[in-house]
Amino acid sequence: MTWMIYGASGYTGRLVADLAVDRGERPVLAGRDPAKVAAVAAPRGLPHRTFDLADPAAVDAGLQGVDVVAHCAGPFSATSEAMVDGCLRNGVHYLDITGEIDVFEAVFARHEQARSAGSVLLPGAGFDVVPTDCLAAMVAAELPTATHLDLAFHASGGISGGTLKSALEGAALGGRARIDGEVRVVPMGWRRREVPFPSGPRRVTSLPWGDVSTAYRSTGIGNITTFAHLPGLDLAGTRSSRLSQALMRTHVVQRLGKAAIGAVVRGPGHTARSRSWVEVYAEATDASGRSVCAALLGPDTYDLTADSVLRAVNALQSEPPEPGAHTPSTAFGADFIRRLHGIRIIEPARR
Repeated sequence: MTWMIYGASGYTGRLVADLAVDRGERPVLAGRDPAKVAAVAAPRGLPHRTFDLADPAAVDAGLQGVDVVAHCAGPFSATSEAMVDGCLRNGVHYLDITGEIDVFEAVFARHEQARSAGSVLLPGAGFDVVPTDCLAAMVAAELPTATHLDLAFHASGGISGGTLKSALEGAALGGRARIDGEVRVVPMGWRRREVPFPSGPRRVTSLPWGDVSTAYRSTGIGNITTFAHLPGLDLAGTRSSRLSQALMRTHVVQRLGKAAIGAVVRGPGHTARSRSWVEVYAEATDASGRSVCAALLGPDTYDLTADSVLRAVNALQSEPPEPGAHTPSTAFGADFIRRLHGIRIIEPARR
């Protein structure tokens, strides 16, 4: 079977391509810029194609003979819809590495179309949101009466330009949480709490993360807040959050910010990634006050993403779920996270 990495010249796309070669696979590399795609494909000895997502006919031609697309070209708010359209027209399985709540919601809204097309749509097949989604499914299974779910992460290491561009867009939208089954806008940092990560307790602050969308579909829990331990995030007050959100929403700030990111940010190198790690925590609580928690330790978020993408592609080729829109845990089960390299699970336990 043939699979494709679209956005192969980007930071994460190259990581996925390198890991694929290391594992003896030969994906088709693709993207919009012929020179950039060829520069990645040639030294790796991989086939490549170029097409612009703005041209549906070119997308259809580019997807000929392809079974699975790993879509790595963000920001996904600008690129996901066109690639999903192409995959549905051509009966191709789709996965991406988005963490954008609105993108998740848009993809999930196409569930019936995907079923009719015989395609699997799997947004968030990287760090966003595989570890958090799988942990959420684990604790929910242990506490079926849960009404609230808190998910938190703490990561060391650097960040890529694509991730920063997505974050810049997200900052303009403010905070989001799942409340009584609905995605609602809340102030940035509207909740703070202490989390017992494996390395020790840390103060975390709420922020919008993809699980606000995905964990609801994986668990059915109606109240979901996502948190992170990030330097300075806990200092953001409601007033400063509103002011910064209004500023971030302007076209000038978005354009200049993305241009600066593209010119300066290259993403962490191999040495930096090898020294980095991530911790994830999940806690489900029911109306009686009972709770179940679980945690995991894993490698650098970008290495985790590359590994997860490859394993998801392999699973879509060998054991595809029913066609439709899925989260990682609804596609492959909560134990999918255990397949990834360097993952250590602290099993679900009642508190």
